[in-house]
Amino acid sequence: MTQEHDLNESFDESGDHISPQLAEGIKNYIIDIDGTITDDVPNEEPERMATCEPYSDALKIINGWFDDGHIITFLTARLTEHYDVTKEWLDKHGFKYHALMVGKPRGGNYHFIDNHVIKATRYLGKFTELTTKTTVIEVFEE
Repeated sequence: MTQEHDLNESFDESGDHISPQLAEGIKNYIIDIDGTITDDVPNEEPERMATCEPYSDALKIINGWFDDGHIITFLTARLTEHYDVTKEWLDKHGFKYHALMVGKPRGGNYHFIDNHVIKATRYLGKFTELTTKTTVIEVFEE
């Protein structure tokens, strides 16, 4: 599935081009699959990948984000050999998305480091619209 997104030119303080930015209000949603939008299926049981059912609240919310113009990418710890069964499953159940990436490290306790803003939301059993809360996070020293 594709949907075009305009990227805005960006410059550093010296006036040099840097990586472009999405338009104001558009988000890059990067979403796990197992245990987040469907049952937690380990790589060691790939036969279950084709038959698990999506969480209906996840399907509705994610497709709504897509329809609102946001970018949807699924990032999973499933292996390259599971790519086709995973894509077929997403398509069969009607998920709207822009990309599917496999090979995420296993084991959790993720700590992403990037030069762009990263917001993380831990899935705790139900997809809803997102809300804003204040919390303590780890950051680099200034």
